[in-house]
Amino acid sequence: MFTQYVQMARLLERHLAARGVATRLLHGGTPVARREVMVREFQDGAVPVFLLSLKAAGTGLNLTRAEHVVHYDRWWNPAVEAQATDRAYRIGQTRPVQVHRFVTEGTVEDRIAAMLERKQRLADAVLGPDGAEAALTELTDAELAELVELRGPAR
Repeated sequence: MFTQYVQMARLLERHLAARGVATRLLHGGTPVARREVMVREFQDGAVPVFLLSLKAAGTGLNLTRAEHVVHYDRWWNPAVEAQATDRAYRIGQTRPVQVHRFVTEGTVEDRIAAMLERKQRLADAVLGPDGAEAALTELTDAELAELVELRGPAR
């Protein structure tokens, strides 16, 4: 289960512990040696739920035991979520993996989800498997205008 907030992971950890569910929590402050032990425990099946800080767990982990990937809260960049999800899609994965995202209708997460979907469609159109040249012809006028629009310096 990925979250961008360590404090949220701690709340989830307490919630699951109160229900008898063993977890491990990996975040940016986790020492490398402890991180390796936790990954091994998860991979060996000793711990059913692995709580991960999105940024700390985005690279370098092989979590092929995972059959479910949960994004508890959404990040602004779809590539960051995809990279986290890919921890379960590694060489050695033999089971189907289901990806779950929690989105409550009408909330900021709902708006983030819609924005991420638009970003992903645009990225797929430009960088998709058929090549950028073919994809550019499939963009709507608005998508093409957004792609080439000149913008002022970042604030």
